[in-house]
Formats: sequence, C-alpha cells, structure tokens
Amino acid sequence: MKSIHLIAPSGASLDDKSPLAGIEWLKSQGIAIQNAECVQRVHERFSGKDETRLNELNQLATLDPQTVVMAMRGGYGIHRLLPNIDWVGIAKAISNGLQISGHSDFTVFQLGLLAKTGAITLSGPMLNYDFGKLDESGKAIAPDAFMWKHFQAAIEERKLDCSVSAPQSFLAKAKGGEVKGILWGGNLTVLAGLVGTPYLPSPQQTQNGILFLEDVNEHPYRLERMLMQLLDANILNHQSAILLGGFSAYRLYDNDKGYTLERAIEAIRLRLPDTIPVLTDLPFGHQANKLTLPMGAQASVDYSAAGFTLKVNW
Repeated sequence: MKSIHLIAPSGASLDDKSPLAGIEWLKSQGIAIQNAECVQRVHERFSGKDETRLNELNQLATLDPQTVVMAMRGGYGIHRLLPNIDWVGIAKAISNGLQISGHSDFTVFQLGLLAKTGAITLSGPMLNYDFGKLDESGKAIAPDAFMWKHFQAAIEERKLDCSVSAPQSFLAKAKGGEVKGILWGGNLTVLAGLVGTPYLPSPQQTQNGILFLEDVNEHPYRLERMLMQLLDANILNHQSAILLGGFSAYRLYDNDKGYTLERAIEAIRLRLPDTIPVLTDLPFGHQANKLTLPMGAQASVDYSAAGFTLKVNW
C-alpha cells in the first residue's frame, strides 16, 4: 500500500485533531497521503458544498488504479449526491484495480454502486475513527491491530479469512454447515432507507446472499423496526445467512423492562424461515476491531453453534 487518496463525501470532521492524527499515523507507515486538504472542508454540517463533494467522488474515475481511496468519516451527506454520481466511470476504475474503503454513511455509496454496476468496494476502516482516534486527553490512540491486519490483507491480497468463536443462539433449525453467496449490507439505517429506491441492489443480485449489518446510536426497538421492514420487504427471508456485527452506543431505559437487543433479534428470528442462520458477533461496525468486508464479492460462511468462519477471495 503505497498511497491513500482521502475523500470527505459526508459530514465535516467533528474535531480538528482526529484527521491530522490519522494522517500522521499512516505517513509513519510509509504511506503517501493524497487530497489531505479535504479533511479541513466545512459547509454547514457537511465536509463541503454538494458540488464539491460530488466532484470529489466523480474524480475517483480518473485516479491511478493502484490507489487506495478512504473516506474521512460518515455522518450524512451522500444521499444528496446519488443521482449525479458517475457510477459507470467509478466502476471501470475499480475493475482496473482501484480500491475504495469506508462504512457508516458511506454504505449508501457502496450499495448504490453495487446496484448500478456490481462493482466491489470495501466496507472497512475510515480515517478519523480507525486511524485518528483520540483519548479523553486528546492524545492519539494507536489503530487496532486486528483492524490493521485485515485491512492490509484486503488491500494487498484481496483476501478475507476470519473465524469467530462465540456461541450462536439464533440458528433455529440451521444447526450448521456452509453457505455461499454475495456478501453485501452495511449500516442498517442506511440500508433500510434505500428500500424502494434504485440504489438498493435488486432481489436478483442479492438472492441467497450473505447479508451483514451493523449500526450505532440506535435503540434495539428501532433496530427491530428496521429489521422488520427488511423482512416485510422480502429482503431478509431471501438470504443464505444474516451476519450481525456491532450495534453500539445505545442505552436501555427503565420502561424497557427486560427488552434488549437479544429480544429484538428473537422477534426477527421467529418470523424468518428457520433454515436461515442468524449469526452474531461479526467483528464489524462502529468499533475498533473491524474486518474489511468486500461488498459485492462472493463469500462462504461455515457455521455451527460454536461460531463461524467467513472466507472471501476477490
């Protein structure tokens, strides 16, 4: 990995230090940073005006195909740009070798690109949180070793091989075995918001897929409601497997009276075909120890009640 081209397609940075700390750490690894000035842009809550952010995305079609592209952070903002993105041009650059990484709000770009062209992107680390995280005193925290290892494997080897050892409580009659399918998904809120739009991959694209989901700052009842939406839209029940990553930074209330994330998953499990495994503890989401997942690649999952292994080569 010789260079990383930064983009800021969504929200403005919440502080000045995080992106700079991330840039410095990456430089310390011998990686050249391109377009670093994008981290300083601010327009309202966004990292630049719509035209600026759109142009930056569309310029990806012209980059050296050996470049790795990384989003600065999520937030919100790409939805505004969807109708004017050069999907075909960016997909062509990816077919020539370009790799693009991000998650959170970036999910909308990745799903849109998959829907429009079938191109593979990386649901993986971003600059601010994964490489520029700060402690309470404002001191930079070293990037998570697990995240960095898997990001390097994705970039340099185009390979994912990860085993999760954790009891699986939501298998129903799917007690174990191997499933294969297209790996797709991302942030649950973003994905649910695309139902009924041309930016969500079609049922034909995702039939018998391996759907991965994560979210942040969402109470379990809201997660359940979005999952019910995906179920009633005939999305969940057409998957080979559903992989649940981190659902972080929410808090329960007194009136929940025992209702938890686990109860929400149980409610979904009851309505799903009992042959579809729902697997938990996927290391992915708004958390330090995240995998880099190739959105749109063919993957395999070997699972049992004791855990699962996810493998992809692309």
